Amino acid sequence: MNPPDFESFDHVHVHVHDRVAAEVWYQRVLGLERNKDLEFWATDGPLMVQNSTGSVRLALFQRPPKPHHVTIALRVSAAAYLRLKEHLQLVIEGQFEEQDHDAALSVYFSDPDGNPFEITTYEVNGVKGPARR
Repeated sequence: MNPPDFESFDHVHVHVHDRVAAEVWYQRVLGLERNKDLEFWATDGPLMVQNSTGSVRLALFQRPPKPHHVTIALRVSAAAYLRLKEHLQLVIEGQFEEQDHDAALSVYFSDPDGNPFEITTYEVNGVKGPARR
């Protein structure tokens, strides 16, 4: 018997100290909005936030901080990567690090609870131009 053919990632669990403040941060920094169809879960479970298409979802759990073992990595186009860097300069005042991984470029930052994020593009030529090497 073979394992199932997965459709996609459904969501990632993210522990936050203050879910109300976290919801504001995730909307302001990443543009993630509350999933209205699932907000009833927030009574004793997660608050689901997502992008406009629902292809990226995070489940915000109000929990005490813990050491982090997972980085949430999201992929974007070259154009979106450039816009994101400008956006981050404004909303988190440059509190991020950029790394060139040769085949990809990534921006790293953390939410106010220390949950680490990586936003990456494989469209390196679209960010740096064709003369890379």
